[in-house]
Amino acid sequence: MNILTLIVLAIFISLILSLVLKRVQISPIVAYILTGAIITLGLDFVQIDKHILAEIAEFGIVFLMFTIGLEFSLPHLKSMKKEVFIYGGLQVIISAAFFSFVSHYFFAIETKPAIALGAALSLSSTAIVLKTLNESGDIHRPYGRYSLGILLFQDLAVIPILLMISIFANPTASIGSLLLNTLYSGVVVLIILFVLGKYTLTKFFSYVVESKTQELFISAVLLVVLSSALLAHAFGFSYSLGAFFAGMLIAETKYKHQIEADLVPFRDLLLGVFFISVGMQIHIDVVMENFFTIASLTIGILLAKAIMIFLIILLFSFAKRALKTALALAQVGEFSFAVLALAYTNNLLDAELHQILISVVVVSLIFTSLAIRYVRPFSNLFFPKKSEIMENPIISAELDHHVVVCGFSLLGQKVVKQLKRKDIPYVAIEHDQNHVKTGHQNGDMVIFGNAASKLVLNSVHVKNAIAVIIAIDNDEKVRLICESIRAIDENIPIIVKISHQTQIEDLDDLRIKDFVNENISVAKLLVSRAIKCDLAAKQ
Repeated sequence: MNILTLIVLAIFISLILSLVLKRVQISPIVAYILTGAIITLGLDFVQIDKHILAEIAEFGIVFLMFTIGLEFSLPHLKSMKKEVFIYGGLQVIISAAFFSFVSHYFFAIETKPAIALGAALSLSSTAIVLKTLNESGDIHRPYGRYSLGILLFQDLAVIPILLMISIFANPTASIGSLLLNTLYSGVVVLIILFVLGKYTLTKFFSYVVESKTQELFISAVLLVVLSSALLAHAFGFSYSLGAFFAGMLIAETKYKHQIEADLVPFRDLLLGVFFISVGMQIHIDVVMENFFTIASLTIGILLAKAIMIFLIILLFSFAKRALKTALALAQVGEFSFAVLALAYTNNLLDAELHQILISVVVVSLIFTSLAIRYVRPFSNLFFPKKSEIMENPIISAELDHHVVVCGFSLLGQKVVKQLKRKDIPYVAIEHDQNHVKTGHQNGDMVIFGNAASKLVLNSVHVKNAIAVIIAIDNDEKVRLICESIRAIDENIPIIVKISHQTQIEDLDDLRIKDFVNENISVAKLLVSRAIKCDLAAKQ
């Protein structure tokens, strides 16, 4: 089978499965994993280079880590240091130590393989958890922030874990020199990325945006992501870590929202490839022979990990929040495949144990993709109170009861000026960087982005807005914006500026009630002024 046939087959199977599973609210990730398993089960694809497939799949994680980095500017990371370094550090260390101990003393696995196994099982799924929390909006809730902080630490911990396995596999190598070389490489990568990001990224993107060509903007983004990933890999780190740091640097620029919106299709598509490749690693014969072992291990790992995370969070927060965080992170993550693969390649794990562990990870991912959407309803069964007070609550930057202004040209600027006079909180979205620059110079809250993008609208918390004012002249763009808002929430009030009556008919199916016809409004004002002139003359 050639690669094109495989691609067509994978797209067909995954599309059918996704449509079917979507009807019962099951994540498409399950469809991707099942697609890979079906292809492996039913076809002989010896001719397909699995190494190349794995390389392509890894870039799904690269783009995911880049978009995570966009959410973590240095000030943001500093504000979440407790969630990342304390909660995340305790979770990884305690979980890894526990699973290593159990593997060694209860399953008679040698010390080094047991430690590698414990480290792999301590990781959770960044791809599934963050994707689901972003879609549901729970990423902005406190338990979502806890989960995000822990996942970020886990992603950073992958580097020392992989280094540790390399040291285990090469006992004659000097540990000091390995650590020193890694430190040097890390410093060099950070310096290069920081210098480039600090002094060139904003100017580079500004120059590209001035071309007003969307595909050039996307090409520039892809260039930055892939170059950063390649730079990190050249110094011995993972592609994803380089992409993450690139995201953090771009988070300091005004283009982060639009970049994130443009990259979502690439990220989700490549993540699909990644999970298809995961499904291809499943050997059905091994699964059937060890069915009860795999099922027992999966249940045991999910329970043990959930209990440990629950107890860790309980030290700093209350029970309901700890339970939701534990349920969200109980699974074993996609980076565990990389850890297990390296351990297997270096003969720390035998073939059968490796295949059993892969199956356990896949089953835990499937379970999580099914269950994570019901974390809050499930926790409400045990803790019915809607909210509890923390001693030190997290101050969220989430906007609420504000007005979203789409368009910041002359009309948008006047709208914002009126909102400021009335002390009404607002945020404006504008795709022309000159208008954005004007807003920033005046101290206005304006972000660069496409107002028709659901991701950009969600980033300004449009669900919490009291209204959306659309101050744009382009009829097609106005409709796209309205469609995106209605797709997010049908009840968000929308006020549209129009210049002719046919626009109302064009938007009739979107159930928009508030229109301001500029011609009618100006006509009324002109007549009003004319009447005043007449009255003044008579006096």
